[in-house]
Amino acid sequence: MGGIVVFGAGGRAGRAAVREARGRGHRVTAVVRDPGKYGELAGDGVRVVAGDVTDENDVARAAEGHDAAISAVYDPGASADVFFVGAARALLDGLTEAGVGRLVVVGLASVLETAAGVPLMDTPGYPQEYRAFYLGHAAGNEVLRRTATEVDWVVVSPAGDFDHGGGRTGRYRTAPAEAGSRVSYADFAIALLDEIDRPRHHRTHLGVEEG
Repeated sequence: MGGIVVFGAGGRAGRAAVREARGRGHRVTAVVRDPGKYGELAGDGVRVVAGDVTDENDVARAAEGHDAAISAVYDPGASADVFFVGAARALLDGLTEAGVGRLVVVGLASVLETAAGVPLMDTPGYPQEYRAFYLGHAAGNEVLRRTATEVDWVVVSPAGDFDHGGGRTGRYRTAPAEAGSRVSYADFAIALLDEIDRPRHHRTHLGVEEG
């Protein structure tokens, strides 16, 4: 099996991706800001390293020798538009330098389109107190769409939200945005790894829910 580098491996989605990747036999590099806080991630086939996803040189160093990358990053201390735009640019540049051709990004349902073609964040009654965060994600996605790159990327998000207490069922399906939709972290990770092992979607934002 090939090597996968997971940026933001300390979060729930990142941890789930590391577990799923190892379960499939992939060699994994888990990238976090402070490896000392995430020593439990290290183990057979998993190496934990420090890295800044907004620094293309850090991205390139961490990704060298890998076949694909997963980005599950978030920085609560940074402005969302600055962070997600910077991360998207650094990922595309750094992965290109490292020769990594596939990038799967953990996205946000709020900026995914509904069946009616409207972003979920613009539907009636949708919470607006975090709109700046939604727009930051959207700006990062726009960098991916507008950049001429050889990196084959896809953004994958829950169609609605995570089922935080849900377990692994082994099933999921693609779906447009819908506020009541749910998917467990474990099943979401299956979708992420499927887009590496058997890529079916390219240069788009994909929603998934429990199948």
